[in-house]
Amino acid sequence: MVRRRDNRAQGPGTPARSEPAARHAEDARLGAARHLNVRHMPAWLKVTTAVVAVVLAGGLAFAGYWYFRLQSNISTSALGAGSSRTDTTDDATGRLQILILGSDTRDGKNSNYGSTQDSTGYGNSDVMMLMDISEDNKRVNVISFPRDLLVDIPKCTDQKTGKQYPARSGIMINEAMKEAGIGCAVDTVNKLTGMEVDHFMMADFNAVKELSNAVGGVEVCISDAVYDPDSRLRLPKGTSQVQGEQALAFLRTRHAFGDGGDLGRIKAQQGFLSSLTRKIKDDGTLTNPAKLLNIADVITKNLTVDDGLSSVPAMITIANRLKTIDVGKVAFVAMPTVPATSDPNRLEAAPAAAQLFAALRKDIDLTDPDGKATPSPSATPKPSPSSTPSATPKPTATPYDKTLQPVTVANGTGDATRAQEIVEAVVAGGFTQAGQLEADTTAKTMVYYGPEFADVAADVAALFGIPAAQVAPSSGVSGVQLYLGTDFPSGTKYGKTTVPKDIVNQTASDTVCQKANPDLITQ
Repeated sequence: MVRRRDNRAQGPGTPARSEPAARHAEDARLGAARHLNVRHMPAWLKVTTAVVAVVLAGGLAFAGYWYFRLQSNISTSALGAGSSRTDTTDDATGRLQILILGSDTRDGKNSNYGSTQDSTGYGNSDVMMLMDISEDNKRVNVISFPRDLLVDIPKCTDQKTGKQYPARSGIMINEAMKEAGIGCAVDTVNKLTGMEVDHFMMADFNAVKELSNAVGGVEVCISDAVYDPDSRLRLPKGTSQVQGEQALAFLRTRHAFGDGGDLGRIKAQQGFLSSLTRKIKDDGTLTNPAKLLNIADVITKNLTVDDGLSSVPAMITIANRLKTIDVGKVAFVAMPTVPATSDPNRLEAAPAAAQLFAALRKDIDLTDPDGKATPSPSATPKPSPSSTPSATPKPTATPYDKTLQPVTVANGTGDATRAQEIVEAVVAGGFTQAGQLEADTTAKTMVYYGPEFADVAADVAALFGIPAAQVAPSSGVSGVQLYLGTDFPSGTKYGKTTVPKDIVNQTASDTVCQKANPDLITQ
């Protein structure tokens, strides 16, 4: 019996030991057919195949070129200057805070705007904004900090040299990065706001000029014709397109808008950024690869970022989040300030600043603080009388004079601005003999009272809506002491976050005409 040998188990390239002649003939015919098919392939198909191959190879080379170019443009610096981070955020899905800084350094291309003596060390932050992207990716808050704002700068360590700088109080916020670098500015903002910056982006003067040129100019509006000899800004009344030097002058001028102070400058910067945002969205820049690459090239050439944002994919992640947000939900805000008590030419945090930062920490929509999700009165179940706690102890029948009662506000919130706000509320409530003191941080707000002050304590608690369970006698208190805790982070009503009225200057959907400084109006 002849057994048929099965060659299927043999490996590739292994010669068969026996093969029928017919099989050889069939293979020869197939090979010839294959050869004829290639030789007689239609010309159009050959051309198409070649073009596809070239495009694929060229596309890979193009992508590789741009990736290398953009990546090599990026400069980096440390995110902090000694303060440790408590958590990390997923840039693609988490809530994100990015500190945006404009440096006044006069190095290199910026030497035309002053001498190196005008900007020592790492330079001052000419612009400081905190961009807050919500976790649901539906809104962005941009909070501007005046550069004349006096703040407490924490202890900072220069991450390049290792040199340490002590904590300081009452220092202009734009000086935070001058000695210890950008990380010190980040730590200062963290301390001021009670938030935690995830990334930073710092640009210089040249970035503004080149970016405004790359987008073909930015539309701005001003109430009257103006000329500022310091910044060399010259604009006619009404709407103008600014780019290059005029765009930089519009952002730098300290005197052309409002009363010539920093707050008018901030509103002008916010108006510029609003217009830039609309233009980029309307022109489809974020979906146009050619435009996007040009802008990305300009930005990365003039940008310093933290290590976590130092790759092209990381920047693309942020850009992808921003391109889907409604411009009506991009809110521009200025930190509430008042003239500083130590120097009327400087600013300090107003009580409303604590309210703003508390609202930001709770991720409240500043464009709609009440929120559509707030249940209507009819939908809110009313508590039964038996379950409703008494807000405060019942006052005694004997009346007293509020203006004579000693009430002290002990600030245990950890936020230095809270005491002033609450003292003002105590005085407004009629207790004019009010004082304040700093205290150890505590979690729970309490109202303590000394002998014969139970009725006064009850009224103080009622003024702020503090429950009766948080009112207690204390032999160590003379009069009444309102001891604020971290559970009372903002506002003057316990348990409720208060958003300052009209805190949003404008959204990116608003076209705002800047008010010219009367002293610089020209004909």
